[in-house]
Amino acid sequence: VPVDFLSTTDITGGNSGSPIINGKGECIGAAFDGNWESISADYLFNSELNRCISVESRYILFVLDKFSGAYELLGELTIQ
Repeated sequence: VPVDFLSTTDITGGNSGSPIINGKGECIGAAFDGNWESISADYLFNSELNRCISVESRYILFVLDKFSGAYELLGELTIQ
């Protein structure tokens, strides 16, 4: 199961937990951090250096199912 992925999404402080949406409009993950170089992105975004670190949606679902016992929450989600 994939855990994390990097993207050139421009994020800043306070964006943790924001959904990462692909070109089909599907939520594929949640942003939680940026690389060291992304600190300067508040002033100048550089797509060659800045990276957003996100947790993969399938991993979130895996942890909810196997380790958290959040079956009621999983039952409320519409997963395709």
